[in-house]
Amino acid sequence: MMTFKTSGVCAKEISFKVEGDIVKSVVFKGGCSGNTQGLSALLVGMKVDDVVEKLSGMSCGSKETSCPDQLAIALKEMKR
Repeated sequence: MMTFKTSGVCAKEISFKVEGDIVKSVVFKGGCSGNTQGLSALLVGMKVDDVVEKLSGMSCGSKETSCPDQLAIALKEMKR
């Protein structure tokens, strides 16, 4: 399980597990509970590149980023 400290969003960190190129689990610490739980459930089984493509650049209200965007950033960093 990898942990990513977020920036600019309500969630404080995101923990996730990837096996090969498949997302196995995602857990947000903080943030909008229902939204982050729903997002986490939808992402399990998806390819990392597909998740990054779909979530990159999303904003939240007036914020320049969002919890989904922060997860995309975390996954990009993991791939490096």
